[in-house]
Amino acid sequence: MRERVLVDATTLAADLQVGGGPDPVEGRPVVLDVRWALGMTDGRDQYRAGHVPGAVYVDLETELAAHASPAAGRHPLPSTSAFQQAARRWGVSGDSHVVVYDSVGGTSAARAWWLLRYFGVRAVRILDGGLAAWSAEGLVLEPGDVTPEPGDVVAQPGGMPVLDADEAAALADGDGVLLDARAAERYRGEVEPVDPQAGHIPGAASAPTTENLGTDGRFLSTADLRRRFGELGVSTGSTGSGHARSTGVYCGSGVTASHEVAALAVVGVDAALYPGSWSQWSNDPAREVAIGA
Repeated sequence: MRERVLVDATTLAADLQVGGGPDPVEGRPVVLDVRWALGMTDGRDQYRAGHVPGAVYVDLETELAAHASPAAGRHPLPSTSAFQQAARRWGVSGDSHVVVYDSVGGTSAARAWWLLRYFGVRAVRILDGGLAAWSAEGLVLEPGDVTPEPGDVVAQPGGMPVLDADEAAALADGDGVLLDARAAERYRGEVEPVDPQAGHIPGAASAPTTENLGTDGRFLSTADLRRRFGELGVSTGSTGSGHARSTGVYCGSGVTASHEVAALAVVGVDAALYPGSWSQWSNDPAREVAIGA
């Protein structure tokens, strides 16, 4: 399962024929640069300063999310038509192989990974370790903007499982396992930098996204990920086969939770994403809020 979710820098460089000659390989992957983090506003400037050769910049705020609202959360899923238009701009077609990356261990790029899979693009992988891993291999960066030939992908929603607030509550209440991918201090309600209430969905387990990664910014080994999620109550099975919709994930606004869905996919668990996440839940006065460990 790991090779379906992740790709290492040397393999990607070979696929792109970086340093291997002037002519691109037919069928080379579409590479997307998704540099974003909470409060970060210079992702496009960073991209223009240097990116994986041929990579197209993706704006998470405008292309990977619809307009924010208290009812829908800070990063609602984009409409099918809006996502299709964006993906075609990136050069994605129905038979494209896509690789996404960022500079934060994949925690923002995973949003593009999840949305592409949700809208029917199956061959999508995350560059393990992101831009740091690429540079660590001594591979070149390319400055400026890339404008690819438009793609012809037809977006078809439903390729990944999702949860609404009621379904997330039911999982947390015993129907399955609901993981909270935010930092532990936000889960406990000690701090809340952006949403109206501090705390977590009652019954959810704290599972910070950053703990999917090692100190090198790469995903943990498959065995370590299986051990991590098993300790959180996730049924990964002896061979890594999971049970669709028995595990759900949320975060602040549905972005970094996508990284946790990817980590679960590495061990064969088809986890569902709660797109509204805490930004939606905490804006609803009818929803209970839990504080503490």
